[in-house]
Amino acid sequence: MEEIQIPPYFICPISLEMMKDPVTISTGITYDRENIEKWIFSAKNNTCPVTKQSLITGIELTPNVTLRRFIQSWCTINASHGIERFPTPKPPVSKPQIIKLLKEAKSPKMQMKSLKTLRSIASENDANKRCMESAGTMEFLASIINNNSNDVFEEEEEGFMSTKDEALSILYQLKLSEQGLKSLIMSGNGEFIESLTRVMQHGSYESRAYAVMLMKDMFEVSTPTHLVLSLKQEFFTQVVQVLRDEMSQKATKASLQVLVHACPFGRNRVKAAEAGAIRVLVDLLLDSSEKRVCELMLILLDQLCQSAEGRAELLNHPGGLAIVSKKILRVSKVGSERAIKILHSISKFSSTPSVVQEMLRLGVVAKLCLMLQVDCGSKAKERAREILKFHAKAWRNSPCIPNNLLSSYPF
Repeated sequence: MEEIQIPPYFICPISLEMMKDPVTISTGITYDRENIEKWIFSAKNNTCPVTKQSLITGIELTPNVTLRRFIQSWCTINASHGIERFPTPKPPVSKPQIIKLLKEAKSPKMQMKSLKTLRSIASENDANKRCMESAGTMEFLASIINNNSNDVFEEEEEGFMSTKDEALSILYQLKLSEQGLKSLIMSGNGEFIESLTRVMQHGSYESRAYAVMLMKDMFEVSTPTHLVLSLKQEFFTQVVQVLRDEMSQKATKASLQVLVHACPFGRNRVKAAEAGAIRVLVDLLLDSSEKRVCELMLILLDQLCQSAEGRAELLNHPGGLAIVSKKILRVSKVGSERAIKILHSISKFSSTPSVVQEMLRLGVVAKLCLMLQVDCGSKAKERAREILKFHAKAWRNSPCIPNNLLSSYPF
């Protein structure tokens, strides 16, 4: 490869490597299919990487067959230089092919086989995923998941796989468009959310993980609706259970994100607290060191502690106040700000004499004094100062506060 110059028009402008499946977009620029699909569909860009022009709706990737044949011929001619000729790429699936497959999948005898074929097609490239969505695959898979009748199981190498398990894994794998996700969350007046809740309750570990990860994608694109505002208690119970089971890092993070999206609303905070979310969060925080996961846990704890039920649950946990205080200045600026907000809520609304003394004994007061001495953000500092002023009579002259920190105590 060092002895021969690759023609510049064989090079993909994104990867700067020789193209194997050149396709041309509406701006007239040619890219390797894999790279431009990642740019458009995975990274969700809507401009041409080279010209920066906006791409029209319904993006078409036109195979540049002539250029591909030139590249293959050039590879063959230069085989003596160690250049291998790549095979002709498999063309993307067409919409009529998907529609035919979906019709076949409606037959109970053919359903599992058709689902496996759909999974294989979806795994090939992003263009196939978009084609499958436009052909109605999302609606078909959702109908299988929504079906309350007896599930069909088929034995595989790793055990028994149900049609619902297969349909759910494909649906998550499709990485649906924003519009597709919105239509899922609104479908049947919340029917699909209830179906995913049942999967989390009765499904396999893998299906429960897919259910909560798909729900995370749905909640990220949904604006507050009556469906999010009226989520049932069982929903929170099952999401918290997925969180408790720690099935995978992705499932844990997705569970936290789902609850964070659901809990800006008062009723949902109470339901999450009653589902045991506080105890699970505190237990997980005791062992967690991953920055983003800790941030999400503290954000969620902050939301839940804005309700009386949430504050009571935190105070009932032997390690509640201690772990919140410990995470200050140990996670990130966001983590510290949220931890201070939690302590502020406790101090303002739930500060019984025993709680005030407990905060002193655990070193919470010393940590608050430290916050006034370091660069931690003006809002966090102001809240720390307010907490110290709330309980100045009980804390100010305490021997539990080191002298070097006592000088920071606001008078």
